[in-house]
Amino acid sequence: MPNRFAQCLTGHTGVLGVIGDPIAHSLSPAMHNAALQALDKDYIYVPFAVSPLHVQEAVAGVKALGIKGINVTIPHKVAVIDYLDEVDPVAQLIGAVNTISNQAGRLIGYNTDGYGFLRSLQEEAGRDPEGQKVVLLGAGGAARAVGFQLALSKIQSLVVANRTESRALALAAEIHEQTGCPTVGSGLDSLDSHLSAADILINTTSLGMYPQITTVPPVEIEHLPPTALVCDIVYNPSETLLIQKAADSGRATLPGLGMLAYQGAAALELWLQVKAPIDVMKTALRMQLASQ
Repeated sequence: MPNRFAQCLTGHTGVLGVIGDPIAHSLSPAMHNAALQALDKDYIYVPFAVSPLHVQEAVAGVKALGIKGINVTIPHKVAVIDYLDEVDPVAQLIGAVNTISNQAGRLIGYNTDGYGFLRSLQEEAGRDPEGQKVVLLGAGGAARAVGFQLALSKIQSLVVANRTESRALALAAEIHEQTGCPTVGSGLDSLDSHLSAADILINTTSLGMYPQITTVPPVEIEHLPPTALVCDIVYNPSETLLIQKAADSGRATLPGLGMLAYQGAAALELWLQVKAPIDVMKTALRMQLASQ
């Protein structure tokens, strides 16, 4: 696939990309270049290593170089906001941008992370979030994206549980204030009291992520209802220890690769106004992970 792009690059080839620090580990180039090839689009997707000291220049470069769009990953999702012409309302609520679209020289920021989880929940797990009682583990950037998206999707209630209780309380208060969704914060020491009523449990922490694959959030799976869905946004490994334990208990599970693919698909659709080849993108992600 890389050879195909190298041979076909011309002065007409459009550029897409991702900025972050570090960036070498990113799976986005493999996923997006596979999609662009499947769509027969004359574009290439490039990873750009950008220091936190040069975020402003990097964003200005998107305009100056006519780059059609970029993804934004750690640690720049908040910093880029100051240098955009417009920010989508959902991204404003979340307070972070992971996708920038260059629309005729105007840079518009979006956040497709929460939407990616929502699409994965609906299409891979077959769950409509409306009316569901959700427990969310973590209070960082991913928790914000997923929490706000679900609150806007008319869930019945949300519990934000985090090791540092004050962060959980702050995020819960913000989600409730901005969306009206009944939301409470909790420390992990009080987590068990919320599990028995949960329809969906979502881990947004890094516990279980490679190389720390033996770590697991402090969840007593058997305290969840048998009908509960257990989700993990970690995609490496493809099945975390939390997902394995939930599956062993007979509960439905949703691993994290789908969220990664669907957030990328949403970005591609914003940039090019085409339907993203989601199956191609998932296959590329699986192949890239298997080769690591």
